[in-house]
Amino acid sequence: MTKFDEQYIDLCKRILKSGQKIQNYKDGVKGNNAVPVHNAQNGVKTIRLPHQILQFDLSEEFPILTSKKVAFKTAVLEMFWIYQVQSNQVSWLKERGIKIWNEWEIPEDGVYMGRDFKKMYKESDIDENPVGSIGTAYGWIVKRYQLTQNLIDTLKNDPGNRRMVLSLWQNEFLKTAALPSCVWNSEWNITNGRLNLLVNSRSSDVPLGLPFNIVQYATFCYLVAHCLGLKPGQFTFVTNDAHIYENQIDGIKEQIKRYDEAVAAGTLPKAPKLWINPEVKDFFEFDNSKELKDIRLENYENLGRISMPISA
Repeated sequence: MTKFDEQYIDLCKRILKSGQKIQNYKDGVKGNNAVPVHNAQNGVKTIRLPHQILQFDLSEEFPILTSKKVAFKTAVLEMFWIYQVQSNQVSWLKERGIKIWNEWEIPEDGVYMGRDFKKMYKESDIDENPVGSIGTAYGWIVKRYQLTQNLIDTLKNDPGNRRMVLSLWQNEFLKTAALPSCVWNSEWNITNGRLNLLVNSRSSDVPLGLPFNIVQYATFCYLVAHCLGLKPGQFTFVTNDAHIYENQIDGIKEQIKRYDEAVAAGTLPKAPKLWINPEVKDFFEFDNSKELKDIRLENYENLGRISMPISA
């Protein structure tokens, strides 16, 4: 039994049992001037719980679900897109066969969800073309503030620092982001030779986004620790809004059933191991091609895919 599956399935059960069912509207308010948020225009409701916490010791287990298959390479490549390549260009992902950001790509005319990004960029003195990007979000913020470089430099030269915070939530650039960052903050520290990581998410699509985010930031921590000669330590993931969309409920119930049956039979696969190329000592040198040549999961066994719609 993996600790991630145990915590994750418990969270899913609690959401289904005790979560609040809501219709998604902009700013959470329904009224004459309210507009449904982008992904809720088809009327899909969520069931949600606030302030949920998952916690792991990365030295004991690499956290990836085994009760269903999680696309490890896709998750890690998106992490590299943000923190290594520091890009907001959707084409970089498309070249690697990743389509998860296609929906938020700003089109040729610059108008996305009623917002004229070309005009907004000009008004904000952003001397770039927003077409083909997701606007001023994620990797764009990382690059602007050199967040990854500053983090690694501080970890190397001032390991006792208590200000190692990466914030993707920059108020000045929210209006020009196609989608403001869901995982918006991470905090890092070193204790007893272990690199610890606390991650905050404003909103988590539990069936799809949450497993991805856990894999991404666990891998990020493993890789940075590897490059600094540290061991991965405590990893805590906090989400302000853990939700399941109504059209994902059947898929989650299937996953819960699989898990419960496998636990009862003693057949739930164990967590895999993360292999990192020992020759690479620089985070920016890890291969980010579709093949991910410098990292891989060893012995990743799982109970198979579960198809669920992207609604979050």
